[in-house]
Order: sequence, then structure tokens, then C-alpha cells
Amino acid sequence: MIKNKKLLLPVSALALALMTSAAAADTKLNALFMSQAAYSEEDVKAMVTTFEENNSGITVELEFVPYEALHDKIITSAAAGDSGYDVVLYDVVWPAEFAEGGFLTDLTSRVPKNVGNKIFDGAWTTVTYNDRIYGMPWILDTKYLFFNRELLAQAGIETPPTTWAEVMEQSRILKDKGVVEYPLVWSWSQSEAMICDYTTLVAANGGHFFKDGKPAFDQGGARAAIDYMVTSLNDGLTNPASTEYFEEDVRRVFSNGEAAFAMNWTYMNALVNDPTESKVAGKVGVMPAPGVEGISTASAVNGSMGLGIPSNSPHQDEAWALISYLTSKNVQENYAKLSLPVWKDSYSVASVTNGQEELVAAASKAIAVMSPRPVVPAYTEVSNILQKHLHSILLGQESTDDALADAAKRVSRIR
Repeated sequence: MIKNKKLLLPVSALALALMTSAAAADTKLNALFMSQAAYSEEDVKAMVTTFEENNSGITVELEFVPYEALHDKIITSAAAGDSGYDVVLYDVVWPAEFAEGGFLTDLTSRVPKNVGNKIFDGAWTTVTYNDRIYGMPWILDTKYLFFNRELLAQAGIETPPTTWAEVMEQSRILKDKGVVEYPLVWSWSQSEAMICDYTTLVAANGGHFFKDGKPAFDQGGARAAIDYMVTSLNDGLTNPASTEYFEEDVRRVFSNGEAAFAMNWTYMNALVNDPTESKVAGKVGVMPAPGVEGISTASAVNGSMGLGIPSNSPHQDEAWALISYLTSKNVQENYAKLSLPVWKDSYSVASVTNGQEELVAAASKAIAVMSPRPVVPAYTEVSNILQKHLHSILLGQESTDDALADAAKRVSRIR
């Protein structure tokens, strides 16, 4: 039963349908969120404040950590008993591991049947494993190609690239004409950020991580992806500091006008067009990551995230009420400048489209071709192996053949 009728005020009818119960008095929820990309800390705090105001028995203790700390925080919390987290944000690549390990609550019975086709399929994959649902999709995201229109014009380039080969060609023109020293910037630190860029290029080249149950990243389109990355570095087109960069580093370099092209998540669009944050505001274009001629017309990695309830949470009903509110259509539409909604109908709503029409147009194409990273319970181990070997290739510490062969061998042992 919903004990506080004030909850009805800010929440859509659909969100109310999602809420099977509200909070008992004096309940404190511990919630774990990410401190970079997607929604800002200020946005999350504002959402939660409104929730608390309309649920006078609940307080929410928010904890923000870098993406790189999320996974281990969730695992550690599983041993914390009643004092662990009640709501956690998790990546699309973790449901298999978390479900197999019993870390997340199966919430299939709480999700109304009529919600399914109103949310993008790519968002549902974030919270689904073996046909069971372990949360609600909250962040529907992929990496886009951002470009500086002014720098392209200075180099005499009239239209942005439509293929990855053209990205390379235009970068050479920009460099040769002295418009910018390093036209490309990426987040290629030894981290999941690099794997997301790599996945985008693998998808563009029609490659696979696994084929017939065996590692395939040493062949075909997956091999072509790392070759492209190496070439861009060796030719001086990619900023060499990219091998140390995370997404926020990419944003800062691009915002300073020091790169013509950058790969990054949705959140960057608002910030690079904000004059208080960026020197290139008003000069930025955004498009889906391009494809490879004869293979693909666009490419994208599924970088979506969901909100779930750890199995050891003593406040399951209250946690579900918070999740239902945060993922509701109205709330997502009101906070759509850093993260686009998971709801299909939202993409024709003025509060979502106004001022970011180009991003929404890019999203409509990118969402349709989002490629997953491997959906395996041992994903974290697989990713760590790939991170190590791909990074060593980029740094010139290992040959591509040796590094990929070793990575394939090590991953085979895990699987």
C-alpha cells in the first residue's frame, strides 16, 4: 500500500503502476551511484530530494563512486548483511555474473507486463539474464562521434565523415594543414572505457568477441579494430595521451578545442555546448559512430545501465519504490540533457528534444545498432584480460599477433 498520497504528485501513472509498495516510516535506503558520465550528481540528488519530499518515511543515503569502483562495491556489499546497499547502479555487462552469484534480487514479478514494449530492447538487455529481470533500465547510452565544425571548415572539409576510413582521411588533412596537432582523442586507458571504444570498432568491422564459443578477437573484424587503433596512434592522428585517458579527459581536451573528433557518451553533448564548460560551445556536431564501407553504416556499443536491489537488502519494497520513481518516464524526460530516456515515446517530447535535436537524431540511429560486449558470467575477467593485452599493443609493448593470441588463450581457460 502507498502510505503517502503525496507520492502521486510528481510521478506518472505508469511509474505508479510500477510501485508495488511504499515505505514504512523511518526507513533509510543506502544507494550506490556513479560519479561520472550520464546523470550528474546534482541531478541524482535533485531526483532523490523530490522522492523524499513525497515519501515522508524514507531517507536516501547516496554514495557516488567512479565507474571503476562500482562492480567491486556491489560484490563487497553482498557480505555486509542488512547494512549493505538497498539500490545499486550496475552496468549492462554484469547481470550474468550478479544473477549467477545471487547478488541481485529477481524483480521479474514486480515489473508490469505492459511496460516491456514501451522501453527500448537495448535498455532491457541491461537488466535481463536467462529471461529473468533483475532491475529497471535507467541509462540508455552509447558512444557518439563528436566533431568540431569550425576545425573541419578551417581544413576545407565541408561534410563530416560517414565511415571510419573517412575519419582517418579527414584527420590526416587536419594534421597536414596544421589545423590541430592531434585530430583524434579517445579514452584508451587500461580500463572498461577502452573496451567500449574497441567494441564500437569491432561492431563497425563486423567482428565478434566469440565465435562458436571460442575467442575470436584475434581474427576478422575484431583484429581490424585494434589495427585501426594502432594506425591512428602510429600516424600521429590520435593524441598519444589517449592511452591514459578516461571519458572526462576526452571531454576536457575536446572542450579546449584541442581535437577535431572525439568518442564519448551522451552526457558530453550538453557539456561541450555549455559556454561555462567549453571553449567550443556552438561549434560541435554529433553523429552516430560511423561504419565501414560494405560492412556497416553505423556502429555503437551498448553502454546502458540499470538500477537493481541487492539480495540482502532488508528494504526491498522501499527500494523498488525509489527505483520505480527514478526510472519513470516523467522523471527521465525532466532530466534528459545528460542522459536520454529509456522510453521510446520520450523521443518526441519537447523537454527531451529541444536544444539537442542533433543528438536525438543520432540516438535514433545508434540505439538500433548497439552491439553488446560479451554476455558471460566471467565478463569482468574477460575484460581485464583484453584490457591488459589491447593496452600493451597500443603502447607498443607487445606485437598484435602475440598479444591477441595470448589473450585468446587465457580467455579460453576461463570459459
